[in-house]
Amino acid sequence: MEQLSTLIYEKTGRIARITLNRPERANAITLEMPCELAECVERANLDPDVYVIALAGKGKGFCSGYDLVVAAEQRPGNDPSSRWPPGSPMDVQVQLKNHIRGEVWDPLIDYAMMSRNVRGFMSLFHSDKPVVCKIHGFCLGGGTDMALCSDLLVVEDTAKIGYPPARAWGVTTTALWAFRIGAEKAKRLLFTGDSLTGKEAAAWGLACESVPAQDLDRRFEHLLERIARVPVNQLIMHKLLINQVLFAQGLYGAQVLGTVFDGIARHTKEGYSFQQRAAEVGFKEAVRERDEPFGDFGAIASPDRTR
Repeated sequence: MEQLSTLIYEKTGRIARITLNRPERANAITLEMPCELAECVERANLDPDVYVIALAGKGKGFCSGYDLVVAAEQRPGNDPSSRWPPGSPMDVQVQLKNHIRGEVWDPLIDYAMMSRNVRGFMSLFHSDKPVVCKIHGFCLGGGTDMALCSDLLVVEDTAKIGYPPARAWGVTTTALWAFRIGAEKAKRLLFTGDSLTGKEAAAWGLACESVPAQDLDRRFEHLLERIARVPVNQLIMHKLLINQVLFAQGLYGAQVLGTVFDGIARHTKEGYSFQQRAAEVGFKEAVRERDEPFGDFGAIASPDRTR
């Protein structure tokens, strides 16, 4: 495995530990992160001594979403040929269709890029071995696409978990909310962009456990150790069996639709208006204005990175 730029991979006993390692950017997602995530998951799966994977984030929170501040602050009317940040959806589109002049959005090129991110996140879901995710501080936007692909969540009771981009500029690409908490509760969150606290996440069935910050590490390790006592072949069979239920319910089709819709959401009238406002006043202020009518200003510790 090449040197990781966004993650840390470690092994302690029967536990493989994957840690998001961009604390200076609130662990915001880059194009490299889903690829490195899949590499780490594969490494754990190929290691016969690993029984369970622990996923966590370094710094003040788990993950604030996609790192698209610079992309959002570009004016929609600008020539994108050299201005989009490396690795952003806009940059990838320009690279793949550089023969096209001007700003022509190809939804399938957008899908080709975003679906690769989904496959990276879904490496957690497809992992032979169970994945337990620890959430502290915040898990927002694209961060929830990653966390919900894990098998079990242990959450700090005051953490904020949600998808504020549902209000403008985003659709959940992994489409797992309805599968994890049911259609009605998923609609309640995505129709408003509201966030859950860790306590609410546990009450809604999203997290298996919600605990105070001072107990989070201890309870997380306790669950990992109990899982690691079970024979790895048993763990793999149980995970395969349960995951088949979600596939039978239409998970793959929902993800295709969610990934296409995510591209559309960035190219609607409202999506362009949001980006135009971000170019004028900055992404942080545009997010604040988007969320102000809801009274929560994004409900997060770092509202400048909420996609």
